[in-house]
Amino acid sequence: MRKPIVAIVGRPNTGKSTLFNYLAGKRISIIDDTPGVTRDRIYADFEWRDMVFTLVDTGGIEPESKDEMKIHMKNQASIAIETADAIIFLTDIKTGMTDEDLQIAAMLRKSGKSIVLAVNKVDKIGDDPPEIYEFYNLGLGDFYSISSAQKLGIGDLLDALYELFENDLSFADTDQDDAVKIAVIGKPNSGKSSIVNRIIGEERMIVSEIAGTTRDAIDTRVKINGKEYIFIDTAGIRKKNKVEESVEYYSVLRAVSAVERADVCLIIIDALEGVTEQDTKVAGIAHESGKACVIIVNKWDLVEKETKTLENYKKEVASKLAYMAYAPILFISAKTGQRFNRITELIDYVYDQASIRIATGMLNDVINEATAMVPPPTDKGKRLKIYYMTQVSVRPPEFVVFINKKDLFHFSYKRYLENSLRKNFGFEGSPIKIIAREKGDRE
Repeated sequence: MRKPIVAIVGRPNTGKSTLFNYLAGKRISIIDDTPGVTRDRIYADFEWRDMVFTLVDTGGIEPESKDEMKIHMKNQASIAIETADAIIFLTDIKTGMTDEDLQIAAMLRKSGKSIVLAVNKVDKIGDDPPEIYEFYNLGLGDFYSISSAQKLGIGDLLDALYELFENDLSFADTDQDDAVKIAVIGKPNSGKSSIVNRIIGEERMIVSEIAGTTRDAIDTRVKINGKEYIFIDTAGIRKKNKVEESVEYYSVLRAVSAVERADVCLIIIDALEGVTEQDTKVAGIAHESGKACVIIVNKWDLVEKETKTLENYKKEVASKLAYMAYAPILFISAKTGQRFNRITELIDYVYDQASIRIATGMLNDVINEATAMVPPPTDKGKRLKIYYMTQVSVRPPEFVVFINKKDLFHFSYKRYLENSLRKNFGFEGSPIKIIAREKGDRE
């Protein structure tokens, strides 16, 4: 199921970041009275009426500005408009309708995207000041009066968004496609397109030595040994300080979208560069999304081999991607085809592992044995009690454990239970989620 992508756009200082932070549920964007503080888009998910949206915050658009940074921000907002499924166009009553608003409205009309117009900084909803009606001159139809700072009128705005997608089957949870979807992610020039090209056996993607050639997510369906797969090749994710074009930085959002649609993620590491800080961020997107993962170290043919080269490299990967200790590591060469036959084997394996469902009785036998071997922790004379555990979903495997007090369920003991589950049932290649719920103390 794909999440609708919604971009908040408008001129500087209309309250875009305040609205974004409220919907995201946490203070992510910098809020400042100085126009232009939000320099790059930031994304987050939010839920409304059982539908999950991916929200994108953008820098303010100043159409006529010659300032290099403001041109950069305008370019980013333009890409956000191009990629988004819907736009929240945010204006504000304090400043009133401006020439910039008119120019942005013209740009939005040309985009052909669904647009929800909001007039921000309205202190009393339902008692609109007369000057608000000038916003009809933008030619975008009805508007929604809101105050993002005071959290007023936002429900009606979100209802309008929801109604845009409620009957759109492309966003509904009705995907019956049996093909396994694989997102191929990594920083630029790590060989993602070359890997997909060799797997599918044809030059479907441009392969170039210039980092950042692939600028959009491309879906390729292929049948291997009678089984269908969909490979999603994504633009490389780059460090902010190395981004020269807005298009390339925007690849982060496209990668997030691709990971959300995928069942399995192939995380591509350049063997010559080793695991970089940016690799850890890329892998973190897949990990936090709960996707089954395989770590692929590409260009292994170019690495000079000595005694224990492979073992030492594995240790480096395990150290820098410690939070993904569950993911298998495969060393390949897209150029020579070295170990390529193992890629689809591992995709199938981790997908199956992430799909394992354990009967509650068997699950609690393992939990009882684990707690007998290592008793739950105590704090100030109060001991953690684990009543029972049940599995509530797969891909990723998600478990709910009923306990007496959440404060006693320390991270270290949660990790111990996770390791016990892995030891008994596998789940290799997949993150595991354990959710604690309190149940009244039976004593």
